Amino acid sequence: MGLCFSTKSPTTRTHSKRVSHQSTTPLNRRSSSATKDQLDDAVIQEHAIAAALLFQQRNGDVPRFDQSNSARRSHGDIAHRSCSSRRRRSVVDPVVQAQLMVNQEVNHDEMETSHIVLVHGGGFGAWCWYKTMALLQECKFKVTAIDLSGSGIDLRDANIIESLSQYAKPLTSFLKTLADGDKVILVGHDFGGACMSYAMELFPTKVAKAIFIAASMLKTGQSTLDMFSLEENTNGLMRQAQNFLYANGNNQPPTAIDLDKSLLKDLLLNQSPAKDVALACVSMRPIPFSPILEKLSLSDSNYGRVRRFYIETPEDNAIPVTLQQMMINQSPPEKVFRLKGADHCPFFSKPQALHKLLVEIAKMK
Repeated sequence: MGLCFSTKSPTTRTHSKRVSHQSTTPLNRRSSSATKDQLDDAVIQEHAIAAALLFQQRNGDVPRFDQSNSARRSHGDIAHRSCSSRRRRSVVDPVVQAQLMVNQEVNHDEMETSHIVLVHGGGFGAWCWYKTMALLQECKFKVTAIDLSGSGIDLRDANIIESLSQYAKPLTSFLKTLADGDKVILVGHDFGGACMSYAMELFPTKVAKAIFIAASMLKTGQSTLDMFSLEENTNGLMRQAQNFLYANGNNQPPTAIDLDKSLLKDLLLNQSPAKDVALACVSMRPIPFSPILEKLSLSDSNYGRVRRFYIETPEDNAIPVTLQQMMINQSPPEKVFRLKGADHCPFFSKPQALHKLLVEIAKMK
């Protein structure tokens, strides 16, 4: 979760040229009662998916979901820009019909790996990826969603998690169990970006690509707090929403951060459906504070050998796009994408457009 503890103004930076692709294909607009019924059915189905995912996770199984109806509901625009001269910028039509996108042919034999591991952000859990999981599984990807320590259905208390290694242990333990030669694509959101970077340093040969979604993408020697202190959240929402917890007493440092549920929509989900706002309000948990303070140690020989990609969220009130660009400029990834109209949680607000990007990156040679 983006943290704003400093009033220090960022220095002005020159960003690389951005190439935007705008869709010229109008969206189909229907007003018939049949269409309304279909949308209502899609809403009901997505509620069922969320409930089923949580239930199956508690029983140690992750199902394949049929989300063919809900997957047809919306799509977004995507802009691309390259941060590396190593590979040519691809110019593609950023918008496709949602049905075609979800059912697009994916030749898994031509990819280095089709196993995608989803790493949630601060306060979230594996539950937040339910739409992304369903869409990827429909394209025959193998998908694993991790609950970090003290998150989702992990029973550990966030107040007693004292290090990044402890917080990220479910992720590093999973990577450790992969067979020799097996690789995955890591996808990290928000504070999950720091956890993903930590894991990349430990297991570089097991990570084919890393995709940061509105995430903390740090340099060596930086902590998540260092990065987010570079820029004040101009709307003040983050500062208002943060409730510090002091499990060791008020005279000791904070042990966790809880977010005011009444501000979640404006802070994190300002472009997301109401049902997902409700899901977040009943599912989000406190964020352990100590891992936020920990400085990463990243090397070119380990972390630096993994191909990195960044997805910007321009309507983000938690981690402003200017701060995202600051991280990108300080540690340029191979390529940067922008999801037009996405808030801090594009897996809720722009699930089909996000899915399309994940598939596109997975297919990159």
